[in-house]
Amino acid sequence: MWPLVLWLFVGSWCLGSAQLLLRKVKSVEFTVCNETVVIPCFVSNVEAQSTKEMYVKWKLNKTYIFNYDGNRNNSIVESNFSSAKISVSELLKGDASLKMDKRDAVVGNYTCEVTELIREGKTVIELKYRVASWFSPNEKILIVIFPILAILLFWGKFGILTLKYKSTRTSKKIILLLITGLMLTIIVIVGAILFIPGEYPVKNASGLGLIVISTIILIFLQYNVFMTAFGMTSFTIAILITQVLGYVLAVVGLCLCIMACEPVHGPLLISGLGIIALAELLGLVYMKFVASNQRTIQPPRNN
Repeated sequence: MWPLVLWLFVGSWCLGSAQLLLRKVKSVEFTVCNETVVIPCFVSNVEAQSTKEMYVKWKLNKTYIFNYDGNRNNSIVESNFSSAKISVSELLKGDASLKMDKRDAVVGNYTCEVTELIREGKTVIELKYRVASWFSPNEKILIVIFPILAILLFWGKFGILTLKYKSTRTSKKIILLLITGLMLTIIVIVGAILFIPGEYPVKNASGLGLIVISTIILIFLQYNVFMTAFGMTSFTIAILITQVLGYVLAVVGLCLCIMACEPVHGPLLISGLGIIALAELLGLVYMKFVASNQRTIQPPRNN
């Protein structure tokens, strides 16, 4: 009886040791921001003393794409996965992960097969592609809404200027403001169309650049509206300084975001655009207040 129990115990132990234990990883993801894709494969009970005892095979679905023969220290790579490789120096630590350039990565089920002399094991990992939005939906909305709101506020000031002040001397300035305002409106609309959809291609960055950089026109429009209406006062100067500060913050945020695939400085950019819109609101309120206290807005006198 006891010899039979001992034989069963030894047999089960030997059977267990004949299997390599691979860490279970259901899936990994990569995005447009990845330059390299790594599909993990880790063996927890490697006992080999040399990589000559190790063999690694990777296949996508049912097709082998990578083979490493430790005895010959040779790798065979399928032509469509030319960048695929493993770190041979890490094999004895149990790391048989497959690395490849993003251009070679194909979504699907990858099987990692590791052999150590007579022991072997395998695991299946699914590679997924995740769409990485350059900005969150809420951030995109704010980035578009603030400049559009600022433009609408400008048109409010333009309306007050047109209704409250009429003279031949300023008609050319009003026409110039009208043309410039229309150009700015078109630029921001085009920028929004380029910026909103999709991931982070060149057109998204171009759209964001159009939106942010063009807001400098609002500063000149605000200045000219003030000068045409009633000249510069301490309050209007403060409004313009605030607007310039907002523009600087927006441009700095833009530069930091352009340099990152997944920007973390979006709030800085949004804050700058928000300050620009706030300055336009203050300008409209101040202009409305001044206009309501006189029949017409008189232009500043030239000394």
